[in-house]
Amino acid sequence: MKNTSSEGSRRLFNLDRSLLLLAVVVLIAIPIVMRSVTWLQVMILVLWYACLTSSWNFVGGFAGVLPLGHSVFAGIGAYTSTLLFIYLGLTPWIGMLLGGILAAAVALLIGLPTFKLHGAYYALASIAFVEVVRIITENTKEVFGIKINGARGLLVPLKGQAPLYFQFSDKRYYYYIILALLFLILWITYTIHNSKLGFYLVAGGEEQEAAESLGVNVRKCKLIALALSAFFTAIVGTFYAQLVLFIYPQGIIALALSFEIAFIAIIGGRGTLLGPILGAFILVPIAEISRMYLSGSRFLGIHLMLYSGIIVLVMLFKPQGMMGVVENAYFTVTKKLRGES
Repeated sequence: MKNTSSEGSRRLFNLDRSLLLLAVVVLIAIPIVMRSVTWLQVMILVLWYACLTSSWNFVGGFAGVLPLGHSVFAGIGAYTSTLLFIYLGLTPWIGMLLGGILAAAVALLIGLPTFKLHGAYYALASIAFVEVVRIITENTKEVFGIKINGARGLLVPLKGQAPLYFQFSDKRYYYYIILALLFLILWITYTIHNSKLGFYLVAGGEEQEAAESLGVNVRKCKLIALALSAFFTAIVGTFYAQLVLFIYPQGIIALALSFEIAFIAIIGGRGTLLGPILGAFILVPIAEISRMYLSGSRFLGIHLMLYSGIIVLVMLFKPQGMMGVVENAYFTVTKKLRGES
């Protein structure tokens, strides 16, 4: 599967600043006007998935490969920060950075051999890796005296209202933290997209042989993108651990999470700035709402059917992602408002 067209992608990066500013204001104002803790939690999860998919987009969008094992990096971030917190009392604010560095190092070790593979073979290799790590984690209770607890998982030590330890009694703090992370990832994405690295990644993703013939070190560019992607995915993984205060392999190092990350980005529009975010705002609320209201014994699993149905419909009728629909509608409306033909 190729990236979205470079021309369309560049147009998406140049939307009117007033529209982007309005979106930022709305996102900042949501916790002020939203009184329901449940719906605020849903919004936090939407932004969490938006961060994951935007991080995935570094390599899965611009580099033109299809990694299906990113939950490993989220797990590395969650487990690293939690274990450092439990055994050393290190604040997760520092632990999340160390987890990100460790995830980036692991990503480079994985990428060196696997980037020699192409197409479905790379995707299969990433699936195999995440499954191996999950199985090992589930069956490991202790390593060098450090308790991992296997499938039972780990409880993050409770500190109450403790900003120093990344714990808050008010959900609004978590909302603004994940929103700030999303803005940071978007800014880095925008910067990379308009740099030489961005051009090399797109060129290498669309026509690798042609790019290499022009002297582009495609493998090196993809490794840089993978390291950045893993770093931020791990940081977002730490955020999740602090949000729910409990982690276990099937929840954070799950193949299902890896698939969700990829599907959301693809449905929104991989290789674009706002596509992964659009995908998160479309799919995550539907999944969470259907899970809340249709997950009883009479409708067991129906939220998964709805989720899958949306994925199938989008892939059949809009294989380049929903961002193309939004883009066309936006530019059509703006042309009419300006009186252009």
